Amino acid sequence: MKLWLVRHAQPLIAPGICYGATDVPADAAATQQAAQALAQVLPQGIRVISSPLQRCEQLALCLRGLRPDLIPKIDGRLKEMDFGFWEGQRWDDIAPHELSQWTANFGHWRFGGVESVQDVMVRVAGLWDDMLSDTVWITHAGVIRAATLLSHRVREVTRAEQWPSNTIAFGQVQTVLG
Repeated sequence: MKLWLVRHAQPLIAPGICYGATDVPADAAATQQAAQALAQVLPQGIRVISSPLQRCEQLALCLRGLRPDLIPKIDGRLKEMDFGFWEGQRWDDIAPHELSQWTANFGHWRFGGVESVQDVMVRVAGLWDDMLSDTVWITHAGVIRAATLLSHRVREVTRAEQWPSNTIAFGQVQTVLG
């Protein structure tokens, strides 16, 4: 199976802010541009699943307007990682000892008691395992990183070095085989 991983357009939030699960909108013009590019390359009638966060829903709905054959479904498993008490803070303002704690226990450290990287892996793997055909996920960088690992048969993350350091840019698409 082929999985199309689509990252939402540029969110309307100041650079350097940790916003993971914070529900912020995306730039409307960038969303339209991403939808137009995506509409040109997606196969007819492919299954589309979107994160419920508005920056992804905007893209899913814009795509639907361009391609009525693509009917997006919302799935909470595609939400971005919840950074708990880090949400809304500048990354530069997060205490170095907190970042060190995360690095030391990368897979299982919970941000504000909410969610760990391994929790995200399990959540995303649940949707991965449910795929029965080629699918499009309209989602976030963290989910795309998790899906990239799943495409390489990695289901458990314990060390920071395992987590992909790069992801696709806002509004871009990457494909992996499931």
